[in-house]
Amino acid sequence: MFLFALCLYLGKLVSSGVSLEFRYHNTVEVERYLRDVNNTFDFTHLHSIGKSVEGRDLWVLILGKNPAEHQMGIPEFKYVGNMHGNEVVGRVLLLQLIDHLTRGYLSDPLVTRLLNSTRVHILVSMNPDGFESSSRDCMYSQGRFNKNGIDLNRNFPDAFSKKESGMREMEVRAIMDWLKTESFVLSANLHGGAVVASYPYDNSNGGSELQSGSSVAPDNDVLIQLAKTYSYTHSQMHKGDHCYDSKDFKEGITNGYYWYPLPGGMQDYNYVWGQCLEITLELSCCKYPPESDLPGLWDANRAALLAYMQQVHLGVKGQVLDAEGNPLQNALVEVEGRQNLCPFRTDRHGEYYRLLLPGNYTFRVTFPGHQVLTETLTVPYGPDSFSALVHNFQLQRSAAATPGPSRPTQSCTPPQVWRPLGGHSPSLGPSGVTILLVLLVLRDTMLL
Repeated sequence: MFLFALCLYLGKLVSSGVSLEFRYHNTVEVERYLRDVNNTFDFTHLHSIGKSVEGRDLWVLILGKNPAEHQMGIPEFKYVGNMHGNEVVGRVLLLQLIDHLTRGYLSDPLVTRLLNSTRVHILVSMNPDGFESSSRDCMYSQGRFNKNGIDLNRNFPDAFSKKESGMREMEVRAIMDWLKTESFVLSANLHGGAVVASYPYDNSNGGSELQSGSSVAPDNDVLIQLAKTYSYTHSQMHKGDHCYDSKDFKEGITNGYYWYPLPGGMQDYNYVWGQCLEITLELSCCKYPPESDLPGLWDANRAALLAYMQQVHLGVKGQVLDAEGNPLQNALVEVEGRQNLCPFRTDRHGEYYRLLLPGNYTFRVTFPGHQVLTETLTVPYGPDSFSALVHNFQLQRSAAATPGPSRPTQSCTPPQVWRPLGGHSPSLGPSGVTILLVLLVLRDTMLL
């Protein structure tokens, strides 16, 4: 039966006409390719998460056994490319990755196990407007910013900065809304201009997170493991000195802040507010290399892209349930010794995912009206079996009120101001100005 299904699949692949050259594809060509892939393979689902300032769709292709919707126990993974429009290698690599995954499913054991155990989301270009305006220069081409001249990787809410940029660009707003619709567990965003894996935090306000020049996150051990997984699976990155005009990066990794402080970055936003561990992958010395370099760049990154995806199965996953076995949404699932700025909470399915290295961990699970549950778990290494440890927490009702979180969590609602279509600020009447001022006051007092 399996061989019959495989023969049918391979026949469909050969007859589909879906092919991909090693060259730079414009936005129209990328959309056509993604539509062809989606029409050919029933384990894919294509949708737009929003539009750019100039009205181009931000297309996301989902791949997996059940691509159209979340399945219990299947972690959500994402890659985001071309955030800076003139950093184009990630855009090419993600198209090649889609080609590799679709051709390998049911024939390549690694690809098959990945897609059967993971729901993979790929946003080939977050900044199509910037790409279309780019010039083909190694380091100094235009196109980094979006149509409004804004650096999208400085436009996200920042947990460490009191000076908010105010308006969110449309592309940034699309990402923020996307994170509300999917419970992403692991992510990477692909850049160019260096060869290094950079991990959170990117910013600091000089608090306890600032240690020896690095801004250290509560899950620092996991983030370093994630960065090293990519670096050491990459053919060159782990050597740390790949680019002639770049600093040396020991083992090919760096703490983001230690490299340079970056306010309003996407990886910190994912980690702090999205419960999604994200790193930044700088993948080429040239931001816009010649097309002749593209096959070699794919060869250097192919195995690393796959190995990093497999890390989504680190740690432990499961549900938080009440005494009757009903899932509890918004329950706090905290790990002793890891004081996340925003505590990890269960999603609408009562699910939680915690990426953790092998070891013993004590969990504290709380939900209003229920007794606090404390359990110690021994967590194995999950990627080899393509599954994190599965463990459900079951809470019992309490006659007394359950104490709230031990630290403030009001700041876990990020500012919700964005720039409207066309890139211009809204025109407000007197009542609108009053409402906006009230919202800003509430935000600054951490009530919103």
